[in-house]
Amino acid sequence: MLLSQDKSIKLLKKYRIKTPKTVLFKQQNVNFLKLKFPVALKVDSPEAIHKSDMGLVHVNIKDIHELNRKLKTVCTVLRMHNITKYGMVVQEMVKGLEIIIGMKRDPTFGSVILFGLGGVFVEVMKDVSMRIAPLTKKDCLEMLDEIKGNKLLQGYRHIKPVNKDKIVDLLLKMSKISQNEKHIQEIDFNPVIVNDRQAIVVDARIIIGDKNV
Repeated sequence: MLLSQDKSIKLLKKYRIKTPKTVLFKQQNVNFLKLKFPVALKVDSPEAIHKSDMGLVHVNIKDIHELNRKLKTVCTVLRMHNITKYGMVVQEMVKGLEIIIGMKRDPTFGSVILFGLGGVFVEVMKDVSMRIAPLTKKDCLEMLDEIKGNKLLQGYRHIKPVNKDKIVDLLLKMSKISQNEKHIQEIDFNPVIVNDRQAIVVDARIIIGDKNV
């Protein structure tokens, strides 16, 4: 079962994992929001697994008027697909490099932790490294070095090197979650936005077993 957005955020807060400033709501009128633009809009629904493909994710929204227009578009798409169980998520945009950090339980090896470039890169390049939990700091640093795109982490052109310590910290927290939360079967933090100061989980897809969080 796919964990709802509000419960996912609670889990991340429990492990002190940073997320963008986020507002969850169901109403269409969002003039009350106190977010800094640009923002991203997405739908939280167990009936919409591939939100981007369905047109239920919009990024770089510049002002409240554009946000309300996008909301109307999203509501139209939801009606077209007969999706009735949903909430809306609005997040402040974060600048940086997109990475992915994931976890999946393997029947033979147990919890497997994954790291790689995120966003479209993970599907196109399939440039990832993996380790079996629990992880050490040494494991995490090796995972960062093993991907072919590790040079992007070191900075390029006008982009500063990312804060590797923050990535390592997030990998260690993912490892800890895998050891403590046995009912969680799979996690995808994609994308995680990293820059020279921080690593922020923008989207968390968490699949649980029979036990609820």
